[in-house]
Amino acid sequence: MRRPIIAGNWKMHLGRVDEALTFVRRIRHRLNGIEEVERVLCPPFTVLPAVAEVLRPTHIGLGAQTMHWQDQGAYTGEISPAMLAGLCQYVILGHSERRTGRVAFPDQTAGGGVESDAAVNRKVHAALAHGLIPIICVGEDLAQNEAGQTDEFIGTQVRAALAGLTARQAKRCVIAYEPLWAIGTGRAATPVDANRVIGLTIRGAIAEMFGEATAQAVRVQYGGSVNVENIAAFMAMPEVDGALVGGASLKPDFVELVRRAMH
Repeated sequence: MRRPIIAGNWKMHLGRVDEALTFVRRIRHRLNGIEEVERVLCPPFTVLPAVAEVLRPTHIGLGAQTMHWQDQGAYTGEISPAMLAGLCQYVILGHSERRTGRVAFPDQTAGGGVESDAAVNRKVHAALAHGLIPIICVGEDLAQNEAGQTDEFIGTQVRAALAGLTARQAKRCVIAYEPLWAIGTGRAATPVDANRVIGLTIRGAIAEMFGEATAQAVRVQYGGSVNVENIAAFMAMPEVDGALVGGASLKPDFVELVRRAMH
């Protein structure tokens, strides 16, 4: 049985040590008590070491929000997997805000532009090589959704992200299905729709690559306007193994959201 995983992506919030630690200390004891669900906090790089220290006595996981695939080099402003290894356990890769150019990220593999499927794949390999668990984001935009292209687009993203991995490596990955039209809009996909895409399309692509056993072992989250009110409905779906939470992870009732994620 797949253990549910809820990851809170703080994005560019709570980036000062004082404000980050105030928040973590406020929620850590209650959050640590919810052992049925794997809990992960993903703060900005500026506070990762400080948050790591505060979380050390707990069973709460820590993740970074992105990384480069190179261990070192002339990549001004980037963070390498070697820097993250031993500091955190998870790393979010391929978030739509990076894929679609909402943040400035020159993709060296494509000579400029947005973060490509090829870049995400290189990062997945690098993360696994350094003992990090990748949370790989995939998701279609509104035009693709309305044109009936969701399955083809998501399947392509999944196959590209996992290309070149072994089945054992694939099982270590977490996939986050985040339809772009639902992120930060207050408009979430329906639980039934999310369940269908995760079960049919995402697990289908994994099964094609590695077999059905691997497809059933990989945990797949839903992300996009997840909150305290709707998390239970998503978690009631058999294919949904958790959530990648944005804005709702910045509030103290994130603890209640995690509690409601228990099956």
